[in-house]
Amino acid sequence: MSLDVETPDPPELETDTDPNAYDDVDVSGANDTHRSDLEAFLREGAWDEAFAEWARQSDLDESEWRIVVDLGLIERFDFFWDDFADRVGYHAPGLPEDWKERDLHPALDSWSTVSAINAELTELGRIVSDRMKADYVDWDADYEAPDDLPDF
Repeated sequence: MSLDVETPDPPELETDTDPNAYDDVDVSGANDTHRSDLEAFLREGAWDEAFAEWARQSDLDESEWRIVVDLGLIERFDFFWDDFADRVGYHAPGLPEDWKERDLHPALDSWSTVSAINAELTELGRIVSDRMKADYVDWDADYEAPDDLPDF
């Protein structure tokens, strides 16, 4: 399947957000999250390239995409450098478990739609993260593992 929609603007990254504040993220140690660098990469083409790749394989339909746009979920993505893991980390926004009680959107009417949107936004975050690490990040991780780590 493919999603044929206009590429939205990349998210603006907040420089003072602690990635450990997210339930789905665990960044070890204090480090430079390089958010300003990553935001520049997004604007220089990483976002457009990754979004196009994601849209070609996305299982979302246009009505589900409209929900994402209407709720401003793209703007809530976050990307940050995780020096310990030598990766571009990300937080993908999602629809909450109490979506029905909160009456978030008139077209949001099933758990399968909520699950599809959440899964696809996670996949978009992964693709953007991988693209930035592979094609844009030009620094090395500062973390060096100690020599006495056990072999597993």
